[in-house]
Amino acid sequence: MSQEKKTYYITVGTGEITKSRTDSAWNFKIEATDDEIIQLRELFDQNYSMEWQNFFRAHVPYVQYHHDRENDQYDDTIVQVYQMIYNLGDAEAKQHIESMGIITDL
Repeated sequence: MSQEKKTYYITVGTGEITKSRTDSAWNFKIEATDDEIIQLRELFDQNYSMEWQNFFRAHVPYVQYHHDRENDQYDDTIVQVYQMIYNLGDAEAKQHIESMGIITDL
């Protein structure tokens, strides 16, 4: 795989990773190698899977959010997504993620 960095545009809510700035709305601009994009895609895929599990678990009314292991896994993975975007992102991406306060060890 190529270790050359390329520009990508990331939409966190949908897990979209694109090279086109104009195809759709995006949240963050990053510079990443093919391997880094594969890693980011795997994190998005994990969260997509967790979203479905959480959807079905949401219909079990006696499990509170903070006691639900699946929610903890989703939260941990989304922090990893933001950490990776922070590490690869441009100055605007870094500033936005810092302002969110989602990553505590910057």
